[in-house]
Amino acid sequence: MTKQPQPSQSDRNQAAPDKRTVLLIVAALMLVMLLASLSQTVLSTALPTIVGALDGADHIMWVITAYLLASTVMMPILGRLSDQFGRKIVLLAAVFVFTAGSLLGAVAWSMPVLICARVVQGLGGGGLMVLSQAAIADVVPLRERGKYMGYLAGAFAFSSVVGPLLGGWFTEGPGWRWAFWINVPLGIISFVVTAFLLHSPVRAKVKSTQDYLGMALLASTTTAVVLVSTWGGHQYEWLSPQIIGLAAAALLGAVAFVLVERKATQPIIPMSLFADRNFSVTTIGAIVLGIAMFGSISYMPTYLQMSMGVSATGAGLMMISMMGGMLLTVVGTGIVISRTGRYRLYPIAGSVIMMLGLFLLSTLEVESPRPLVELYLAIFGIGIGCGFQVMTLIVQNSFPHALVGTATAANNYFRQVGATLGSAVVGSIFTTRLLNSLESSLPKAGGSNFDSNALRPELLDSLPEGVRDVIAQSYNEALMPVFLGLIPLLVISLIALWFVKETPLAKTLEFSEEQSHR
Repeated sequence: MTKQPQPSQSDRNQAAPDKRTVLLIVAALMLVMLLASLSQTVLSTALPTIVGALDGADHIMWVITAYLLASTVMMPILGRLSDQFGRKIVLLAAVFVFTAGSLLGAVAWSMPVLICARVVQGLGGGGLMVLSQAAIADVVPLRERGKYMGYLAGAFAFSSVVGPLLGGWFTEGPGWRWAFWINVPLGIISFVVTAFLLHSPVRAKVKSTQDYLGMALLASTTTAVVLVSTWGGHQYEWLSPQIIGLAAAALLGAVAFVLVERKATQPIIPMSLFADRNFSVTTIGAIVLGIAMFGSISYMPTYLQMSMGVSATGAGLMMISMMGGMLLTVVGTGIVISRTGRYRLYPIAGSVIMMLGLFLLSTLEVESPRPLVELYLAIFGIGIGCGFQVMTLIVQNSFPHALVGTATAANNYFRQVGATLGSAVVGSIFTTRLLNSLESSLPKAGGSNFDSNALRPELLDSLPEGVRDVIAQSYNEALMPVFLGLIPLLVISLIALWFVKETPLAKTLEFSEEQSHR
């Protein structure tokens, strides 16, 4: 097993840059984070128009899956490369590739070209989020880092709300291509500011041995996991030969990856990371957080439109309460951690509050007042915010600076895998329950000739009142119990996070002697 580098007595402290420089760097990194998160949300409302314009309805799924797959695979790879070659050069490369992919998407003349553009975007986008988090470690001591990482998480929360609204505005106004064009000037600004301001510590020039076999196994295994979660229950039945074969490939690939990484000289995800208790328990927490967060919020806008009769814009505005709660706690907990140095209880409290939020959401009825829905969403968002960035801080505090990028990327990788699984599995369960409910209830309401697979919000007003009531109730009965089903996962996360060991946060930047600051 590869030994984990440990800080030695020869480690030397580095003075942090002045506050003005730090704020400028953080602003640039927030812009990078905004690029990464917007790319995942801005297309949600523009996608129907895009596939219509490019005549590619049969490939609509790949517009999302292509980016998701490429970015998930690249997270640990770029994190490891940033530890080997320096954060700045790898981050600049990621911004350049992402911007190039955005430019290609803006001029795409066919669906295959658009899908290729999304792959290119993902190759860069996988590094934007993790490298912006890791780059904070190059300029801010651990004791102060919680505050600034809270600002990064705030950019993520902001984009989660603004993305769909911006995508809708582009679609109805200047055109869907602006969902890609907007990334070009933002990417150029991010590149220039990062190039001038970020001076990251890097290892002395030594011979690096790349873990190509590990990269290949990681890519193939992640591809199998993403395809199982994306295709299962939709493209193919869960027990179909295709899904069973992909699941078997994912399992075998994971086993092979572990065996290869144990012997690799410079592994992509060192197995020694898991020997650290804090990394192991926060990995469990990250996976569960991804499942619960994305499994819950992916289908809430659809539920609000179909069950409560709000518009697409109205549904997006109602979701602001959840992101507002998240924004409040990611920034607030970061500031408090920077002042007190205490962090252990926040992800624990977050799990409890998320369980409360899910329970309250499960009690919603079709007739529930909208302010009550927004209150429950805000409570859930507060729970998310308590642990969202704190777990990354715990991981960074557990390893020497030489492994910060690798450990941060690994934590984000597992969260992203959890998000993929959560969104897909919850979606499959929700869809199955919904269709079963509609098939049994619609004939009784006089909707026997209605195709339940053709349901979309704009059709509701044209349906008889009795049919609309049945549809609304079916959506409620299909989704609300799913929230209850997520609570046991959060219990597992709560138990795991209880074993986080709180160690002091360093008040100075510490780099080993083999690192230089440039």
